[in-house]
Amino acid sequence: MATCPLSFSLRPAVSANDLLDACGVRARAYGHHMADFRQAFAQPDTIDHTPGTTVFLCRDKASGEAVGTARIQCSSDGPLPIENSVLLPRWLHGQTRAEITRLSVPSGGPSQAKLLLMKAAYFHCLAKRTRWMVIGARNEALIRNYRRLGFIDVFGADDWVPLAHAGNLPHQILAFDVSGAEAAWRSTGHPLYGFMIDTVHPDLHLLPQHQDSLPAAAAA
Repeated sequence: MATCPLSFSLRPAVSANDLLDACGVRARAYGHHMADFRQAFAQPDTIDHTPGTTVFLCRDKASGEAVGTARIQCSSDGPLPIENSVLLPRWLHGQTRAEITRLSVPSGGPSQAKLLLMKAAYFHCLAKRTRWMVIGARNEALIRNYRRLGFIDVFGADDWVPLAHAGNLPHQILAFDVSGAEAAWRSTGHPLYGFMIDTVHPDLHLLPQHQDSLPAAAAA
């Protein structure tokens, strides 16, 4: 088991300032490609304040600058945002599930921030006994990246669904088998197995104020 400190930390947003900093990251990341989203994403929305929503925030350890964020909700806390736009198939809707939204790392941000945000989401789901993660991907590059991680298509490979909580832009919907991921990564020799399972990241905190209860693979 390797230990790997990073140049940034990751923990849940716990204050109004944390949430505003997360929104600033969203505005920069999404606004870089879609100018209309810069202002729309600069302030918290209703989902951010929904009970059960967790907003993860990456901060540079030297400067304190916010450099990445992601938001996750579990079906145990209520309907997922995506379910306001599409009816998920029974094999998915009938299981515990979580949705990742607003996954954002601005241009020039830490190269490992997105992976650490995905690791946080994965262990968050394990802790809440959530079977599936669901995500909407808006372009082919993102879709390829999620498929490499182990996400599968929920609908057809050419089926694009407008999502109301993502500006009604068309997205492909993908799902990730949380409970089966570790075995699948190990059996295939997945290149991310080491990062996700065999590396302790002491800068990753699932709970605020270091009150963590992670499996040994995730945190010291």
